Amino acid sequence: MKRAPRHSYPGINLGEDHASAHKATEVVTFGFWVFLMSDLVYFGLMFAIYITMIDAQAGGPGPHELFDLKSIFAQTLILLTSSLTVGLAMLALKYNLPRARVVFWFGVTLALGLSFLALEIRDFMNMAEQGGVPQRSGFLSAFYGLVPLHGLHVASGCLWLIVLGIQLKVFGLTDLLMSRMVRLALFWHFLDLIWIGIITIVYFGGLAYG
Repeated sequence: MKRAPRHSYPGINLGEDHASAHKATEVVTFGFWVFLMSDLVYFGLMFAIYITMIDAQAGGPGPHELFDLKSIFAQTLILLTSSLTVGLAMLALKYNLPRARVVFWFGVTLALGLSFLALEIRDFMNMAEQGGVPQRSGFLSAFYGLVPLHGLHVASGCLWLIVLGIQLKVFGLTDLLMSRMVRLALFWHFLDLIWIGIITIVYFGGLAYG
């Protein structure tokens, strides 16, 4: 049996069961890490802008009037659970479990991602009904510049999952498709880390200092 290379990349390594895919994935996964770090820099700038704008409310509604902590808690629970399910999908792939197991866990991840987006969009609509629109104040401009940006990333991840599902059905579990699954898992975990930052800085920080 051909053994996988001992050198490996950060993330879920495919290991001996997928030796050729493991080797082919290393370079592109490193490149994807570079992309994620560049994305992190952009999010860092948006966080910095928000911090400077927390008290720039111009007499408009602020965090205490607009933030729904119950909904935020539900969104957090959903998104963190989706990080678990995408991890289970990758473990099923790594250990060569039946393909249906991989598809199931990716399907659950997609459902959780869409549920998260539905709750977030509902929150934005509720905020707008209370006058919490981007043009109302610097605080709200900074909020809508950051939080929906994360939501757009989640939506992109959901679209990615759908495309991977179609490709899996059409082409089967090829080395290229496994490489894309590894990158999707890294992307999804990255979004969870950004969300933890949003909870801490945007929501809790806004309630504490806004």
